[in-house]
Amino acid sequence: MATPPDRTDDGRKAAARPAAVTFEDTFDGPAGSGVDGSKWQLETGDNVNNHERQYYTSGTDNAELDGSGNLVITARKENPADYQCWYGTCEYTSARLNTAEKFTTQYGHVEARMKLPRGQGIWPAFWMLGEDIGSKGWPACGEIDVMENVGKEPGTVHGTVHGPGYSGEGGLGGGYTLPNGEAFADDFHTFAVDWSPEAIKWSVDGQEFHTRTPADAGSNEWVFDHPFFLILNLAVGGYWPGDPDGTTEFPQQLTVDYVRVTSGE
Repeated sequence: MATPPDRTDDGRKAAARPAAVTFEDTFDGPAGSGVDGSKWQLETGDNVNNHERQYYTSGTDNAELDGSGNLVITARKENPADYQCWYGTCEYTSARLNTAEKFTTQYGHVEARMKLPRGQGIWPAFWMLGEDIGSKGWPACGEIDVMENVGKEPGTVHGTVHGPGYSGEGGLGGGYTLPNGEAFADDFHTFAVDWSPEAIKWSVDGQEFHTRTPADAGSNEWVFDHPFFLILNLAVGGYWPGDPDGTTEFPQQLTVDYVRVTSGE
């Protein structure tokens, strides 16, 4: 008689199998080098949709390894190459990376350990888009925001899903605030979602703070049962955070220790 898959040979309950790592980047490499091109691609240009103020550059000017196992995405108040944005001559540069056509995932545990920037108009994010965005467009492709922060709220992050009928300001989201007036720019924290057909659950440092299920979409379509790709970016300005002002210091940096995706058990 065969041993059941959840039992050892002597009948005791077996320990749960560890989840398989399907994607991982620990950003090891020499200081000043670029990200692994087999895992990430750098987007370039501006973003009129959110009325952001930055121009996303390629190369290592705004996204480089620090030599200590981190990716550093830097937003600067500069325009070294006469970049043009939707509003005229660009005022800022930054970087946006994604894994489109290199890695996608459907369900699992998606996390990144990061130290956030701060300041009015600063908008770091770790998020995912449905791989069918090219054919279906947004928000029909679906968007899962693992972590967003608006720099004027240094101690609060947000987790949100966007889909048809619940996008933009109507996205289904929730927030998490650090205790005792702490700021996410003071230290590294781990931001994650656990994504299954039944629910998407958000956590900070292992503490779950928010859950959404297909029922939350009501009569609208729940568009989170297909593959998504990963995105890391640091935006400047936009509808949500507002533009930088005289209190905003530059440069600002989003420091990423690792990104990891594991399958369900």
